[in-house]
Amino acid sequence: NWIAPIFLTIFVAPVVLLSLGLGTSLLKKMEISVAEAEKRTGKNTVNMQETYTVYLIEIRPAESVTEGGTPAAPDTLWRRYSEFELLRTYLLVTYPYIIIPPLPEKRAEFVWHKLSADNLDPDFVERRRVGLENFLLRVASHHVLSNDKIFFLFLTEVCRQKIAHLRGKKLTFVLLYRRFTALKQYSDELNTVVSQLLRVRARVADRLYGVYKVHGNYGRVFSEWSAIEREMGDGLQSAGHHMDTYAASIDDILEEEEHYADQLKEYLFYTDAVRSVCKKHELMQYELEMASQDLAYKKQQKEELVTGTVRVFSLKGMTSKLFGSETQEQRESRLSAIEQSIEEGVEAVMEKNTECRDFVSAAWEDIERFKEQKDKDLREALISYAIMQISMCKKGIQVWSNAKDCFNKM
Repeated sequence: NWIAPIFLTIFVAPVVLLSLGLGTSLLKKMEISVAEAEKRTGKNTVNMQETYTVYLIEIRPAESVTEGGTPAAPDTLWRRYSEFELLRTYLLVTYPYIIIPPLPEKRAEFVWHKLSADNLDPDFVERRRVGLENFLLRVASHHVLSNDKIFFLFLTEVCRQKIAHLRGKKLTFVLLYRRFTALKQYSDELNTVVSQLLRVRARVADRLYGVYKVHGNYGRVFSEWSAIEREMGDGLQSAGHHMDTYAASIDDILEEEEHYADQLKEYLFYTDAVRSVCKKHELMQYELEMASQDLAYKKQQKEELVTGTVRVFSLKGMTSKLFGSETQEQRESRLSAIEQSIEEGVEAVMEKNTECRDFVSAAWEDIERFKEQKDKDLREALISYAIMQISMCKKGIQVWSNAKDCFNKM
């Protein structure tokens, strides 16, 4: 009820939502990017001074050019990380059968010791900017999520107040379903494996950092040694230079490696989204079982009323024995009311069955899409990581080969 008037009254950027077409992802119609991050200072809800980061979202129609042949100027707006969180919460509640893409981490985790865990650190803010852009692109490429009006408003206008009321929504879940139970177990195992992989990567990065920096000691020793040698001096100095260059390269290498770690973290956070879909199914199964139990109880009431036998102790049965049974008219009236209640119960069970069946169908379709995407993304990330490690080892071999040549010339 509140979406329509807001959507009609606000100023919507040069792209008309209705022209997007149902079933077509927004990413085919618009170019979306998180161009930059900016640190700002303001007052929070308790009137305290705080420093926070905002991110500039740029959007433009795809293939848009001006008369001069240059791309049209993008429409822009600034968003805080908390607003991205509100958007994702809204998507989780509105589309419980879809695996909602995760956000990048709010604070740095699984970092090697030389990287800052401060959420205002420029390097961390830049990685988070990339992650937020990736989140928007994943949502915009989804054939259902990308056509959501609130998502479009998020890219074009302020809709924070209307999303905020969904923030505290929580659900309690009870029962399990076979396929979703297996999926939930897989999600837990994937979370454990990726967490372990990230911890191992951080330890390897720490050790690698130490190995590279120790090569700086080689460089210092060779340089000092060259100062006291005549015939061997040039060779020692050259070897020292190769070692110094090698030692200094580790900082850039490990910064690049964080990019691969962020790709793994994305799927670490995706596991929460998968569990959210499983929990929603558990809730629907629980509601279906409660409706079925309620219907069975009503049918039992009807049988007791028709036959005059009471299977279990009840206050009404005891009252009938003490004060006499009800009249025929009263019994018929009760029977009519129970039959009407049974009809409503049957409709409720059928409705819950249909709802659950539709949910399973839609959810499983999205789960298959997610699995295909996950396999592709993680395969590419791990292959790229392996290529980077191989390249790094080759550079180390080259350094020692160069040092060997220097030693041969002495």
